Amino acid sequence: MSKPNRNIGLDPETEFIEIYRNLATYEFPWDLNQALSFALFRTYAVPSVGRLLDETGAFTQNTQKRYDDTSILLEVPLLEGFDSPNGKAAIRRINQMHHMYDISNEDYLYVLATFVVVPQRWIQNYGWRQLTDDELLASVRYYQTLGRHMGIKDIPASYAEFEILMDSYEAEHFAFDPGARRVADATMNLLASFYPAFAKPIIDIFSRALMDEPLLAAFRYRDPGKLARRLSTGGLRLRARVVAALPARRKPQYVYEMPRIRSYPNGFEITMLGTFAPGCPVPHRQSPQT
Repeated sequence: MSKPNRNIGLDPETEFIEIYRNLATYEFPWDLNQALSFALFRTYAVPSVGRLLDETGAFTQNTQKRYDDTSILLEVPLLEGFDSPNGKAAIRRINQMHHMYDISNEDYLYVLATFVVVPQRWIQNYGWRQLTDDELLASVRYYQTLGRHMGIKDIPASYAEFEILMDSYEAEHFAFDPGARRVADATMNLLASFYPAFAKPIIDIFSRALMDEPLLAAFRYRDPGKLARRLSTGGLRLRARVVAALPARRKPQYVYEMPRIRSYPNGFEITMLGTFAPGCPVPHRQSPQT
């Protein structure tokens, strides 16, 4: 007996936030968290992105906090809506951080495309079911809206256009950069820290086994080999079959509640998340949010 789909009957043109929220908190919380993390990781292989992140020091000097802040700020508009007070505050904080640097519209578009394409491909390969056409359209509409709130220009009109943009941008721009490699290494170390110390070599091999050849080459990571790839992808597909056999989730899973988010055990204030320009008059304090 198949699980009921919470999104059946919802309109992807007008209810895309609810559809995508259901995907992220009920249908595929673990998968989308992994896929979006992997999407961000891919962007480091574009030197203009990876080098900038290395120069800011946020991803190499305080990787856990940067991971937490990014996850929380992206989740707030999803949970509360783009036009809610907290949704607006999260988008404002994202834009304030980005506007401290000279980032091209092309790089913005590429990063946005990874948010659309990588999760679809992940679920297609490792999800317990496939996305429906309406769910895929809703994800496109969701990230188009996010892009508009970030002031990104020339946003693709369809999933197919996002896919072409991502693949062509990577083919043209993926290249080795020492700073980007440092950011990738710091992220890999953070990932390993989520598991017991003895598992670090296994997590390293597993992670590289999920990377395609252009991504491995861009970071100059060693290919783990065909056996590691078969075991890693096989493990994910076995997990998918197990999840498919389990009862439907009754309680939503929020990113900010996951054990991986460690920086704010006493809560957080949206306006204090992220990085600030040197000499920023905003006081750097934490204030619990309930």
